[in-house]
Formats: sequence, structure tokens, C-alpha cells
Amino acid sequence: MEFVILLFGKANECLPYFIYAFDQMGQMGIGKRINGKGALFYLEEVAANESVVYSKRVGKILNELPLSDLSVAAGLSDHDAEMDITITLITPLRLKYQNSLNADLPFHVLIRAMLRRASSLLAHHDSQEPELDYRGLVKRAENVAVKKSTIQWFDWRRYSNRQEQAMLMGGMIGRVSYRGRLGEYLPLLDFCEKVHIGKATTFGLGKIHVQGVS
Repeated sequence: MEFVILLFGKANECLPYFIYAFDQMGQMGIGKRINGKGALFYLEEVAANESVVYSKRVGKILNELPLSDLSVAAGLSDHDAEMDITITLITPLRLKYQNSLNADLPFHVLIRAMLRRASSLLAHHDSQEPELDYRGLVKRAENVAVKKSTIQWFDWRRYSNRQEQAMLMGGMIGRVSYRGRLGEYLPLLDFCEKVHIGKATTFGLGKIHVQGVS
């Protein structure tokens, strides 16, 4: 079983507590209890940016946690140049637009979700919101065309210990290709590729991969 943890702020100071907490959870058991016992697991290794920072074999933190560069800098200066990008939804993406969950992904809906994610994370991390032209970015995103889409709805089932019942957490999966003036959005896309987007990101949902920039 693999855990993906996103740490912000004083991550180096908090890392030992996260490692200890996950190690203890593994010994106590998680998930639905059968015969009074949950599923056990062992925390073997913790890595960040391909660098091992903790190993159970050694039993201590090996390196300080390298923080990712979290920024949404200005995009390419040539905003008029058209290009293609393809976004793969690796884990289910839950986005609510106009009070409904849909199985299609227009570019402006994607950008709205990315701006919300960047705004909330950076406001907490840097104590201030990024200086972005929110309205302009969303408005211009409406002109970006969907070239091809294999997006479909996928229902993911998880068990809630708190509610003691199975829950469906549906979301979009698949791949979508866009074409348009995308230069100014590339830093935002890169940022959200690192931190996930949408709802239930703490459960690993909303992981994306951006490719084919041309």
C-alpha cells in the first residue's frame, strides 16, 4: 500500500510526527474491522522528490525533506501562440460546477478548480494569495477548445470508519486534449500537477498528469 502525503509550511518540523503517526496506524490497523481487528501495514520508506528521507530498516530520518517549489509564476510571454496539451486524470477528479458534478471537463471549468486550489494553498503557505488575474484567466479559458476527450465517470468505493459504512466517491477519469492560447496557464498546470485538484485530495483524488505541450 502506498501513501502520498502533501506537506506545506513547516514540513521539516512536522515530518517526524507524520512518520510516527503512520507507523502507529499500521500497527493498530485501519479500515473495516473483522473479528475486532483492522488491516495492518508497515511503513517501509518515505521519499520526496526521488530522495529517501526515512527508512524503517535504518529506523531514523535520513535527510531533510526537500520542499517542492510552490509558485504560480507568470506564464509564457507569447500568449497568442496556440498549442496543444493533453491532461490525464490519474485518480478520480471530483469537480462541482454550477452545483452539480459532471463527467465533462471544459477548460474553463478545469482552470476554475486550479485557481481555487492555488489560491487556498498559497494563501496558507505564503500567508497571501497569488497575484493572478482570476477573471481574465477564466474568461480567456472559455476560448480554449476540447480537441478530444475520453472522460467518463467512475465510482470509487471507500469505507468510512467514522460512519461505519461504505461510501461512493465518484469522479472523472480518462484523458482530455485541449488546443488554444495556453502559454499563460502552463505554470498553473505545473503547480496543480504537483498538488492535485478538486475535492477529496486528502484521499489521493484529483491527481493529474500534463503532457504533450507543443
